[in-house]
Amino acid sequence: MPVVGTVGMPGSGKGEVAAVAEAAGVPVVTMGDVIRTACRDRGLDPADHHGAVARALRDENGPAAIAEASLPHVEDAHEDAEIVVVDGLRSPDEVALFRERFGDEFSILAVEASFETRADRLGDRGRDATDAGHERLRAREERELGWGMDEVIGAADQRVENEDRSLAEFRATVRDVLELASAEGGDAGDER
Repeated sequence: MPVVGTVGMPGSGKGEVAAVAEAAGVPVVTMGDVIRTACRDRGLDPADHHGAVARALRDENGPAAIAEASLPHVEDAHEDAEIVVVDGLRSPDEVALFRERFGDEFSILAVEASFETRADRLGDRGRDATDAGHERLRAREERELGWGMDEVIGAADQRVENEDRSLAEFRATVRDVLELASAEGGDAGDER
């Protein structure tokens, strides 16, 4: 059964991919949940310390630490589902772990949008759309690129552009990609 890992810069639409999957009854394992749990375990607010704790987990337990902590949840879901989505790949080490475990059943779906589009979306969600907000977004991107996210995006088996289309069109494309991945056993097909 296929496992599809999503990757994309902040605000690109990864969360929407997860929402489409969940609405279709596809189990979604969100790697960020590992970080949020670690924040709470350390008595920290995830909203303020997410990036620092993610960095600490990788420093303490290796570059694939978050994927390793997510793996049991993915394996549990994988036993009973036709397809599983892993939300939030960040590094080549995480990809290597999932490829080692799931082989050809694992594929990467990159969600892509321009910086300005992503900044506008984050502003629409109530996040800071000012110049200071743009600087925080750039800092977050630099941190995530430092983990090798650009390599993961470059290695994607499938890409979904989320720039100049309606939300309904994007959702329909994501449903098509997930259906194709499920039917083909992990190969998400051509680019869209």
